[in-house]
Amino acid sequence: MQILEQRFLRGPNVHADSPCLLSVIDLQDLYGRSSKDLPGFNEALLQALPSLHGQLLPSGQRGGFAQRLREGTYLGRVIEQVTLDLQTLAGSPASYGRTRPVIGQPGQFRIVVAYQSEKLVQPAFELAVDLVTALAHGEAFDLAPHLDELRSIAARYAIGTSTAAVLAAAHERGIPTQRITEDANLFLLGWGAKQKRLQATTTGDTSFIAVKIASDKQLTKALLEEAGVPVPEGSVVTKVEEAQRAAARLKAPCTVKPLDGNQGKGVTVDCRTPEDVARAFAFAREYGRKIIVERHVEGRDYRVLVACGEVAAASCRRPAHVVGDGVSTVRALVERENENPARGAGHTNILTRIALDDHAADMLRKQGFEFDSVLPVGVVAELRGNANLSTGGTAEDVTDLLPESTRLLCVRAAAKIGLDVAGIDIVCRDIALPLDVQRGAVIEVNAAPGIRMHQYPSSGDARDAGDAIVQGLMGDSDGRIPTIAVTGTNGKTTTTLLIAHTVRMAGKVTGVTTTEGVFIDGKQVAKGDCTGYWSARTVLGSPDVEFAVLETARGGILKRGLAFDRCDVGVVLNIAADHLGLDGVDTVEDLAQVKAVIAQSASKVAVLNAADPLCVAMSRRVKPEAEVVYFSMDPENPVFLQHLEDGGRGVYLQDNAVVVADGHLHQELVRVESMPVAFGGRARFNIANSLAAAAALMASGFSNLQIATGLSTFVSNGRTNPLRTNMFDIRGVTVIVDYAHNPAAYKAMAEMARALLPGQLVGIVTAPGDRRDEDLLEVGRVCGERFDELVVYESQSRGREIGEAVDLILEGAEEAAGISDTLHRVIEVGEAIRHGLSLCRPGDVLVFACGSSLQVFVDALRVNDPESADLVAGQV
Repeated sequence: MQILEQRFLRGPNVHADSPCLLSVIDLQDLYGRSSKDLPGFNEALLQALPSLHGQLLPSGQRGGFAQRLREGTYLGRVIEQVTLDLQTLAGSPASYGRTRPVIGQPGQFRIVVAYQSEKLVQPAFELAVDLVTALAHGEAFDLAPHLDELRSIAARYAIGTSTAAVLAAAHERGIPTQRITEDANLFLLGWGAKQKRLQATTTGDTSFIAVKIASDKQLTKALLEEAGVPVPEGSVVTKVEEAQRAAARLKAPCTVKPLDGNQGKGVTVDCRTPEDVARAFAFAREYGRKIIVERHVEGRDYRVLVACGEVAAASCRRPAHVVGDGVSTVRALVERENENPARGAGHTNILTRIALDDHAADMLRKQGFEFDSVLPVGVVAELRGNANLSTGGTAEDVTDLLPESTRLLCVRAAAKIGLDVAGIDIVCRDIALPLDVQRGAVIEVNAAPGIRMHQYPSSGDARDAGDAIVQGLMGDSDGRIPTIAVTGTNGKTTTTLLIAHTVRMAGKVTGVTTTEGVFIDGKQVAKGDCTGYWSARTVLGSPDVEFAVLETARGGILKRGLAFDRCDVGVVLNIAADHLGLDGVDTVEDLAQVKAVIAQSASKVAVLNAADPLCVAMSRRVKPEAEVVYFSMDPENPVFLQHLEDGGRGVYLQDNAVVVADGHLHQELVRVESMPVAFGGRARFNIANSLAAAAALMASGFSNLQIATGLSTFVSNGRTNPLRTNMFDIRGVTVIVDYAHNPAAYKAMAEMARALLPGQLVGIVTAPGDRRDEDLLEVGRVCGERFDELVVYESQSRGREIGEAVDLILEGAEEAAGISDTLHRVIEVGEAIRHGLSLCRPGDVLVFACGSSLQVFVDALRVNDPESADLVAGQV
């Protein structure tokens, strides 16, 4: 077997609403053989992966993949299921998969599998291919070490427990989240101007200075003392002798810890002798150069979580410990406790495994035990001097016990340090009593506090600390900015720019993606065809954008999926033959399935073309809570009329006016002759684009006046909308430069050009070479029927021999025109432009289509007519 292609579909896509890995494989010698045809295969696979039995019902009825194997299924499907199973076994569950043959390529299959981690799914798929290939050929395969490697990858890139809790709370509120990279636990919550950043429980609002203060325990104590918060007295030392003198001055048991430590690392409590202090000092020096020696506060260890000025939760923490059973050693008890599924390494699980190290040995020694001591029944042996969960501690929720004075004290402590999210560590005998009556004290203020003790306490009520952080960070906002996505075969760029122009005129900072680039508030920040995942992500990730308008092309949806989980308004303009035979899209119906992803993603309104049956069919796939708004060039369109009769909204053209219909109220927005983009009503395709834009703007809450103002002031020229019906006068010849490249676009362009002047119509046309033969022939037929003179040039051969696409277009044109005298084969684009102009006389109209840029046209002109070239360049 061979993997031919792989790509990550990171957002909603034609296969699923969730992220997927798409792979194309070639089964090679295993093509045509099902699982039941391979001796011993099913038994070997089920032995290697017993979890594939999972869905099989006890009654033996169909329902499990094991049953499918026995009945016989093709190996592409087997690889799909094995990939899903391997991810689940590695600790990253995934359940959705889909496998389809590649049409026209026997033995090749497209396999789609869902994933949670990009870093895991690819090696899991490769392992699935290797495993199935080996077992299908009767070869042994040792899966265990490979599965261990997958588990290691899953753990390496796993999201921490605290971060996961905050993200879960964000998802519950409908806030979009995005991991910046797979290598970092840094996330964006929300889009554009409403976005916030998050790393564990540190937010984008967390002060850098506050974090620095919190990491300096002595400075923290000084500030807290100034604020009237009780703290233990003590001092900072750098030598063991200084530590022993400082402890002696306290005349009480002391705590020794690193000045800038965290997670309880290097902390020793209840040091009573110079020897205790020396050992504690050496332990603390492993984690920091400067050491704090302070009065040991008697009592239990509590953590209070403060989030944005409110106490969110409180826990009583107990140090890592084991309870004797009269039989087992301390070592055996710890090993048994570490087998608890709730315990994991570091912060990857609800609890952390207990370490048997020198500090644990020292703690046991103080209690009269060793690792190999057998603890009597019920006797508790503590293994840590601190109660942090990160060192194996456990927690009990005590939020409801906090007196008001302690709540206010904790909020004041967080505010004094300057932290929006803080963990306040308190030691006292009874948290239900005010601190001042029991000599309790705040011993630390922690930036980026862990919240798993509150989310998953060992006892007591669970507190949604993640939601408290999200509430403080986002308030009641869902973090979303208004977003309109535009797709279709033709007219996407113009419609996108019409919408964006109107939004900007209404005073919103817009982020726009088009085939020309990415624009933020009217300024270009990226150049090129920017209609896919990464460009949309650029806009949604820009912190100044208040409104996003995203041109979304077929290629972007197929290559990476959408960059957003949903948009407010999804616009589908039309569906026509283009790009067929590529990426599994072989028919116009297949293409409609791709474009329908935008209609399905609309959370509020889907704007659809009432005249296009494939668009109309998408109405059945729109979310139940979303509204359908139709636009129509024909006011008598039966679909449109029925929609209005049913109380729906729409935008239509009637008597050369754009009319909006809201229930039974019909209002004229703007006359066609007032819209520059309509070219006096001749550019009917741009009128249709304007109707769609008006519908999207209406759906987004813009007023009729705002929409009319936008439509009547948008000018489509070489500056605002390059290669979209850009019109120039070249010595009396009207030249239209447009990106038309498919039959539907050529029909529309020829219709508009023919209406301009009474002279002859000359076309300079082409189409990319990756189109099917029948599509290139159809381009030729359409152009041959509609242009008086036709020049065909080579644009992008894309795998064909130079001139092959040109000849197919000419063949179709000759078939339609019936003569060849008016057909001209000129391969080089500059020569084609000059030849086309030579065929024109004043009063004629020339259409130059499918050019890569306006500069190509300017350069071609400059050879023979530099004056006209300068004229055009000045308008670009």
